[in-house]
Amino acid sequence: MPHRSIAHIISQQTPVTATADLTVREACQRMAAARVGALLVVEHGFLTGIFTERDALNRVLAPGLDPEHTLLSEVMTANPRAVPPEKPLSYALHLMHIGGYRHMPVVQAGRPLGMVSVRDALGVEICDFERDLESLEKIATAL
Repeated sequence: MPHRSIAHIISQQTPVTATADLTVREACQRMAAARVGALLVVEHGFLTGIFTERDALNRVLAPGLDPEHTLLSEVMTANPRAVPPEKPLSYALHLMHIGGYRHMPVVQAGRPLGMVSVRDALGVEICDFERDLESLEKIATAL
């Protein structure tokens, strides 16, 4: 599998961030304006959580919470798994596959640098990744 570095993928990104006291409505407006599916929740410059479009759907709208009055701190994923920028995209894809999520923060010394998502894996990388997963599943089945 090609090993594009995460640093290369996020090199043109400006992280979309919010504090935990932001309302879900404000967070969704920020995400929509930036055309992203997730934002990083930070406190004093350090990553403390992640809030995604799936969180908005499953943790806010589906249970009937009011986005105007629900704070990110109530519905975000606290202390999310993150990757360092020097790792290859395949590493992040593997962690996302195992964890069942589509976005992963990129941090260095706890400070957010950007975000990778499954959308970053297009073309050859995603085909190779699927092939690798199939091979791993065959090995696991054989054992």
